[in-house]
Amino acid sequence: MPEDDRDRALGFTIPRRHARGRLVRLGPVLDAILANHGYPPAIERVLAEALTLTALLGSTLKDAQGQLTLQAQTEGGVIDLLVCDYRGGEMRGYLRHDPDRLAEAPVDPSLFALFGKGYLAITFDQALTGERYQGIVPLEGGSLAEAVENYFSQSEQLPSLVRLSVRKDGAAGHIAGGLLLQHLPEGEEGRDRIHTRLDHPEWEHVHALAATLTVDELTDSALPLDRLVWRLFNEEEVRVLPLLGLVRGCRCNLDHIRSVIGRFPADEQAEMADAEGRIHVDCEFCARRFSIEAGPFPSG
Repeated sequence: MPEDDRDRALGFTIPRRHARGRLVRLGPVLDAILANHGYPPAIERVLAEALTLTALLGSTLKDAQGQLTLQAQTEGGVIDLLVCDYRGGEMRGYLRHDPDRLAEAPVDPSLFALFGKGYLAITFDQALTGERYQGIVPLEGGSLAEAVENYFSQSEQLPSLVRLSVRKDGAAGHIAGGLLLQHLPEGEEGRDRIHTRLDHPEWEHVHALAATLTVDELTDSALPLDRLVWRLFNEEEVRVLPLLGLVRGCRCNLDHIRSVIGRFPADEQAEMADAEGRIHVDCEFCARRFSIEAGPFPSG
């Protein structure tokens, strides 16, 4: 029986075409994150797509301790806030939504109905160098995938193709798949920088091959990711990187919370405490409440 490739990311390059890509497939990790909140189906789907995007983008980080954060801030839509992040293969995410607005929305709400006037911020934090880069683009188009394509086109000037698929298979739970394909700049002296040319023949070729990908292939957990790469690009020389495992990883713990509280002055710490002298901290990501006896706390 083929190996189950859920909760894995696979990177690949097509050197002759100056292209690189990532394939991601999520399963139990996705279920573990979604199970914390009991979201309605339409909201579950949005967060599942956002987590798949986060895995696609985060797995491109060369710095193993680097962090990728995807955040949508909105106005006038069903969703108030969406936050996902990735660090070292660990993923987490949550969103806030208005149940009343959702009840008034269509069964299959559009991107505008979900986010209203929204913006997508993608932040790359490099742990080794301390560098941070953020790009912000309007949440426009028909899907989150289109919004990310717009991000790379506007902020990075990289021709990109993004495909996402999410389905729920009864007791088997959720499964999601994603593809990110990009054309990289050659930067050779005397030649056009290909990232400024969306009609470059190399990009048109690999884009046409990748566009044959079906949603069923993305979410077929019995289809290994390396075999899927071969199906798409068997005409090309493709270099495949080692599979990267993905896990649910919320970084909240008592020691970290104590250190954060310790950064506040003593009088503010006292104001945080309830009548019994306990400070309560809620983690939005894992939907857990931490109750801690008031100070003294170590400073952060």
